[in-house]
Amino acid sequence: MDKMMKVANECAKQGVSHNEGGPFGAVIIDKQGNIIAKGNNTVIKNNDPTEHAEMNVIREACKKLGTYDLSNYILYTSCEPCPMCLSAIIWANIKEVYYACTREDAGKIGFRDDIIYEYLKGNKKNLINIKQIDRDECKGLFEEYKESGKTIY
Repeated sequence: MDKMMKVANECAKQGVSHNEGGPFGAVIIDKQGNIIAKGNNTVIKNNDPTEHAEMNVIREACKKLGTYDLSNYILYTSCEPCPMCLSAIIWANIKEVYYACTREDAGKIGFRDDIIYEYLKGNKKNLINIKQIDRDECKGLFEEYKESGKTIY
């Protein structure tokens, strides 16, 4: 087993044994192989549906490094990232990701990543009721932000 995937899997095991969340662990390393952040899913522990292993280690790494740009770092995760985590990985500029189990494996034990992937493909199936309102009233702040030159990406 790959050394870093073993660390991710051990994090997942620890989280499950402490009833912190699902069987998911992740590790972020630098290009030299030094661990920057490691952790597990803590959805149950903290009653927070965003505390997936990947989200937790991205937050920890960014805080530790004092940056939102993790383009020079590598992520190992015990399962294929869900759409939320995949989005966070992209926002963090992580370009190299290794995963073990698939989203199909996660689905077989009750996790619902597939309905989100289907939604993103355009298969709405009443998953969420989302409507645009009050665009004109809110758009001014976007223009102010653009003019300030504070763009992040």
